[in-house]
Parts: sequence; structure tokens; C-alpha cells
Amino acid sequence: MDTARESSGASLSIAGLLEFEEIRAAEPAVLAGEAGLDRAIRWVHIADSEHVERFLEGGELVLTTATAFRHSPAAMTEFLDQLERAGAAGTIIELVDENSTHDEEAREIAAAAASARELPVIVLPRRVKFVRITELAHRSLLAQQISRLEHAREIHETYTQLSLDRAEAQTIVDRTAELLGTAVVLEDVSHRVLAHSGRGSQALAQKWVDLISGASTTPGGHAPAQWRQTPVGLRSRRWGRLVVPGAAESVADLEQVIERAGEALTLTRMADRDEQDLLLQAQSGLIREITDSEGIDERSARERARSLGFTPAEGAELTPVVVRIDREADTDPTRVQLQERGLTQEIASAASRLNLCLLMTSLQSGVFGFVVGPCRGRNRRSQPSLRGAEEADERLTRLLAELDGLAASWVVGVGRGSTSLLRAVAGFEAASHVAEVASTLDVRERAFYRSSDVRIRGLLSLLAEDSRLRAFAEGELGPLLGEDGRRDGVLPFAANAADDGLLDFLELYLSHGGNKSAMARAGHLSRPALYARINRLQDRLGVSLDDAESRTALHVALLWWRMYG
Repeated sequence: MDTARESSGASLSIAGLLEFEEIRAAEPAVLAGEAGLDRAIRWVHIADSEHVERFLEGGELVLTTATAFRHSPAAMTEFLDQLERAGAAGTIIELVDENSTHDEEAREIAAAAASARELPVIVLPRRVKFVRITELAHRSLLAQQISRLEHAREIHETYTQLSLDRAEAQTIVDRTAELLGTAVVLEDVSHRVLAHSGRGSQALAQKWVDLISGASTTPGGHAPAQWRQTPVGLRSRRWGRLVVPGAAESVADLEQVIERAGEALTLTRMADRDEQDLLLQAQSGLIREITDSEGIDERSARERARSLGFTPAEGAELTPVVVRIDREADTDPTRVQLQERGLTQEIASAASRLNLCLLMTSLQSGVFGFVVGPCRGRNRRSQPSLRGAEEADERLTRLLAELDGLAASWVVGVGRGSTSLLRAVAGFEAASHVAEVASTLDVRERAFYRSSDVRIRGLLSLLAEDSRLRAFAEGELGPLLGEDGRRDGVLPFAANAADDGLLDFLELYLSHGGNKSAMARAGHLSRPALYARINRLQDRLGVSLDDAESRTALHVALLWWRMYG
């Protein structure tokens, strides 16, 4: 029985733990909280003092012999009070004396302290090896975590493959019902059933209108308000929802499954828009041809672009723009693809509303670019006094403002504009570089960035792989870096450790231009401590921070190190 429980991924409860042979042999008795024996155990903790609250985070089962406090009613009460305040799952108290006999007096004290509590309190009148209990419990908990990870991987692989295969809506709904083991219904915004699957889904679909109107409930007794669901479609263009009527709370990874299913359905619907996809592919092909070939001239490029719907006003400035979607190293590629497709559609729609012309291309996963300009025959909405670059900024500001409220986050890089389509397309390289650098900024205060906005960070980004720049940075910061480029210390600059945080302190110094009052406030340092830290930093570096050239060199080195070191 223990082996079966250990190998399963089921959640471990107090009641389940009491089934372990080691505990059953000790004849456990429940003094309080019997209704809470089904509480899930997050971890098992052993305590030998009544002062246990500071060691708990909630959900733990606490094992104790209570040797130090079992004969003190006040101490026993305080022990149980602390468990309740910390949100512990419960406690098992072994009440055995030195002769391995049951301590009746201690049991009476524990029973009085546990009286009327909801916290599960179990006593053991026989000796048991706590190490064996913790080993079995932790093994069961780890098996549960591994099972969840494997299930999450299965979910990820399932919906990634469905998205790549451009599976039909019915196929996605079928697979979702299979994963959840319950009925699943896909409806549109008018509550018409588009697809359904799973046991009982046929009956649900037949009386769907009555269910939605509240005239009846599902066979499991759930009303529509209690159904688990996820919207389908982009936020600004919801076209339906995926509904799981009567889903039990115990269904593993329910939220993750229906969320990924909703994303796959959204992606499939977007993939059905073949006309727009083909247009983007054709425009991307033209931009690649302009970029890679020297045989295409301005007139030919304009004619090709015009056939693809790009008809800017005569003599208008064309601006190259690159959009880079924010993503972490472990971001799901399917989600990035979904966000990119949604964002390109929203930009195309916004440009149409603003009478702007776009020539768009996909550059890499999560990165796309477009050339934008005023369409021929449009009503000019910018001020006549604006110069070309200012007018282009005004257009781009209005375009990006149309995207407010979208769930994804991104950064926008802008290259040098030109009245020449060839030169505008050539500006993608600079715009892409600016977007990449801007994505590393800790604080973004602009809707879009030009090369003049990223300044020295842009230069460092261009030289990122230059071994000479790495050698320069390591040479300047070497005294503050440990073996293999590790920092001298891991504590922040406000820490009191004697040799820790000098790299952070150097950053504090440079960011405040050496202003000691500002440094003291930002670093929460007293003046004596600040001066001592400055002296130690200068001694370690072997340079004077009053020297402008030294500060400049250190600042460049530190910027590079933060970006690439």
C-alpha cells in the first residue's frame, strides 16, 4: 500500500499519511480537527520546541515528541496556537516516556490544549521513527511534483503540436476533453455551439440555450456561473469561449489545459486568415529581395510594393520600424507566435484606420518590422510646420497609441526615415539593433526608440562580441571581480559586510555622479560609512574617482559588464 501511494501523483493528505504502516502501528488517536484530515500536506517538519512559528510557511505537517513542553499546559497551548497562526496542515505528537510507555499525563494536557480546535491534532501512544515518516512523506510529495511536471510537459507538447499542425477546432476540443476527462464545449459570442466533446457533451449541446439562460444546471449540479471557462480570440476581438461545465476542482492542471486550449484555438482561427498570411509572406519576400539583391532599383521596388497594397503619398517620408516582443528564456514559443500574429494584425488594422500604408516583414521569432508612411490621398493630420522626422514621429505615436490595452508587451526601435523605399528598408538593420538594445533597459519611458535614445548602450551592443571590449571591461573592473568573473560579494551595496558589494557601490557612485548626499540617501549609508566605502573602492581599483577619465572608463566598463559580462 505504501509503495502504491509513493509511486502515484495523488496529493498527500494527513489521512493518507496516517495509512502508512509505521504510523498505523503506533495506534494514532485524533484529539481534534478530524474534519480537516483531508488537508493536503505541502511538507513535513520536525520540531522539538513550542516556538515553531518562525520555521513554517503554511501547509506543513509538524512532527514532535513535545519532550520540552509536554507537561506544561501553557506551552502546549502556545505550540498549537503558533501552528494555527502559521497555517500548518496539522501536527502529530508522539507521547512516549523514556521507558517507551504512553505518557497519560501528557495526553491529557494535549487533549485539553487541542479542545475545540479545527487544527488536526494526532497523538501517538507508541514510539515511531520520525525519519521514516518524513522519508515516506517527502517521497510521496516529490512523486506528486514529478507527476505534475510530466503532465505539464504533456500539455505543452500536445498544444504546441496542435498549433504547428494547424489543427481544426474540433480536434483541439477533442484533445482537451481527453486530457480533462470531462465534457468540453466551444461556443461563439452568440452562445452557438461550434464544437463539443467528452462524455455527456452531446446532451449538453442539445440544451445549451436553456443552460446558458439559467433554466437548468449540468448533471453534476453546477450552474453556468460556476463553469470553468477561458475566452477565445484576441482581447479586442473575442469570438467565443471554451467552457468546461461541471469540471471538478481535483482535475489536474485544469487552468493550464483550458488556457493552452484557448490559445491553440485562437492561433488556429488566426491561421485561417490565409489572405492576410499570404500578403505578409509576399511583402516579406519583397523586403528580403530588396535587402539581399543589388539588382532591384527604386522604381522596380515601388512598383512591386504598389502591387502589394503599399501606396504611400508622393514624396512622403517612409520610416523603418522594428517591434521586438518581450520574452523570457523559458517563454513558450507558441505563445510568442500567438502574440506576434495578433500584434501584426492589430498594427495592420490600426494603420488602415489612420490611413497609413505598411510594408511588413517577419524578421525572426517574436521580432517583425514594417515600413510606414502616409497613404496617397490622405487628409494630412499633422501640423504643417513639422519637419519630416517630427511628422514621422507623430504618425508613429498615433499608430502605437492604437495598441493600448493589448496583453503582450514589446519594445519598438526606429531607423532613419527616407523618401526612398530602398533606403527605408535598409534602415531595418539599425532599427532592429535599437530595439534589441532598448529591450535591455531597466526602465522604458518611450513608446519607441531611435539610435539617439540608446546612446552608449547602442555602441556597446554593436561591440558586444569584441574580445577587446571584454578585455577592457575586465581590466577596469578586475579588482572587483573574483575568479572566473564572479562579483566581489553577493550582498547589495547597503550591506555591512566588509568586502561585499563593491561593484554595486561603484554603480551607485557613477549613477549619482559622485554626489555624496544623494549616494548616502539612496544607499541608506551614514557619512562616515560612505566615505570609508569610497576610500576602500578607490584603494581596490587603484584609481581616483575624482578623475573624469577614470569615471568615464569605469562607467563604460560597468555598462558593458551589466549587459554582457
